[in-house]
Formats: sequence, structure tokens, C-alpha cells
Amino acid sequence: MQTQQTDQLPLTDCRFCSLVSKANGEDPIGTAGTCDHWLIMELPQPWPQNIFQEDPRIKPLLGLFQELAVKHGVEMRPMLIAPDREYSHPGFTRLMYYYRSTEMFSQFEKQEFVVPEEKATALVTAILQQLMQQPNDLSTFQQYQQQTNHIRELMVCTHAQVDLACGRFGTPIYRRLRKEYAPAANGELRVWQTTHFGGHQFAPTLADFPQGCLWGHLEPEILDLLVLRDGSVSGLRKFYRGCVGLSKFEQIAEREIWMQLGWTWLNYLKAGEVLAKGEINEEQDVNWADVRINFAASDGSVSGAYEARVEVNGEVMSTLNSEKEMELKAVKQYRVSRLVKVCPG
Repeated sequence: MQTQQTDQLPLTDCRFCSLVSKANGEDPIGTAGTCDHWLIMELPQPWPQNIFQEDPRIKPLLGLFQELAVKHGVEMRPMLIAPDREYSHPGFTRLMYYYRSTEMFSQFEKQEFVVPEEKATALVTAILQQLMQQPNDLSTFQQYQQQTNHIRELMVCTHAQVDLACGRFGTPIYRRLRKEYAPAANGELRVWQTTHFGGHQFAPTLADFPQGCLWGHLEPEILDLLVLRDGSVSGLRKFYRGCVGLSKFEQIAEREIWMQLGWTWLNYLKAGEVLAKGEINEEQDVNWADVRINFAASDGSVSGAYEARVEVNGEVMSTLNSEKEMELKAVKQYRVSRLVKVCPG
């Protein structure tokens, strides 16, 4: 097994984990995490490191999030976005709830509300209670619901209090997207600053909804391709962390399919399945997995599946946090060694 060393970037010359990760060639694919429910709420900055445990508007909800996960097996990812001078309304709080409603999907469903600030906690409670099939008053919030399903939301992590790299590298990317791309989109694109959603070492990181694509190690020169989707998708390969509706090995296989089929792949309904995988090793990981990705056009005109073998392809040294004393660890890198179309499309 080949191990790439970190002599390209001595740690004495760097205080940001994302620079170490990028210099040493860490591939971000497969790191998007897997979550079918995302709850995104406006909350003014500053955001302390432990805001979810400390803020009086959020702290009372933690028990419900835990109950949803433990008793009902439903993981929900909470995120905060900073109010925007143009998008937001003084005295009101915006809340976006994204969810995967079907196994085969191309994008997440969305409910968006703009409620008086004092009603925000009650609205989140009602959404969580509905998911747990408990009595709730969600219907009373219909008057606050917004028709924004046509809007693409780009969310850039600038949460420097969690990791310095997110503030240092996320903020310039956010500002450029907000000033240059959002105004040119005729109301069909909004750009937000967000709290951390995982992957400090890939800063600047971005979540792209409704498709649920996560990105990392972003560079200004690829923003045209990411936003406008005009050009070869291969230019985005090394920045793609994966789709949050798929698991780790499914994400790795899905990128390979996307690179082959191009932009049309984004519009297909898709679902992943791990068919088999190797034994868990000492690092609590596996060295290979066989994956199947089913796909279909929304009108049923095309359908099929791909099967892939994903296997370890060496490792690189990386670090998870921007700290004074960085702790390096070996991170396995994966590749798709076999990809075949197994059903007619």
C-alpha cells in the first residue's frame, strides 16, 4: 500500500487543517455523511462553538432530536444560517426543512417557513413531533409557509468558532457567490453562511440543495462550473464530497457514474445499495465494497443500474482540526476499480 507523505507541506508552515489535506491530495469523495432530513434555521451571528448546546432557542429542542434518532431511527441534521440583509425579515425567523420522501430521488423535498421569532421553537417542535407521529400543531403554521421550491440554496460554512479554516477559506467563497452569482440568477439562487456541517479539513465546504450535494476544497476558478453547470463535469471531480442521500461507498460509485454520463445524471432518480463489503478492520473501516446504484428518468423513459467495486487505493496523511498541535492520521483513499451497467436503460 502506497502512503503519501506530508513533506509537501510541513506542519510548521501551516495552521489550517484544510491546507494539509489539500496539499497531501486527500480526496473528499465519500465524506458527505448520510442524512435524509435537514433542518436549517436562521439565527444571527456570532455563533459560539457550542451554539446548539448553549442557545436558549435551540437547547430545549435537543431532547426531541435525540428521541427522533434513538426511538424512531430518524437522523436529522440541524444547521444554522445567518440572516441576510436582502433575504431576511427583521423580527422573523426563516426555517427550511429538506427531506427525502422516496427511495428513488434526484432532489430533496422542501418546506420553508418565515415565522415570528417567538414562534420558531414551536415550529421546529411541531416538525419533529410530526416525524415521530405525535400530536402536533404544524397545520397552524401554514400561513407562514413560503413557495420557494424553485430556488437553489448554496450554503457555505463560515463557522470559524468551530474551526479556523472554515472562516479563513469559507468566507471569501461565500462573498463571491453572494455578490456575483446570486444577483445574476433572477431569484432562483440564494447564498447563505452556515454553521459547520462536517469536514473541517475540506474547507471551504458548501452544501448545495435541493440536490443534497456537498463540496470541499473549493477554489474560485471552479465556481462558474459548479453554479452554472456549463462545461465538463470532470472539472468538479476533486471537489465533490458526495450526495447526502447516499452512503459512503455509494457516494464513491455515484461520482464515477456522474463523471461518465455528465450533467444529465443529476436529473435521474437514483438510489444506492451496498451489496457486499469486506470485514471491518482495526481502523473500523473496510477495504472494499460492492455497490449497486439504480437510476431512472422521472418520466420512466430510461431506467437501469450500475454495479461497482470500490476498494482502497492507498492512504494519505491528514488532520481533522486546525489546532496549535495538529494530530496527523492516515486516511484511506478509495477508487472505483470496476463499473458496469447491469440493466438496459
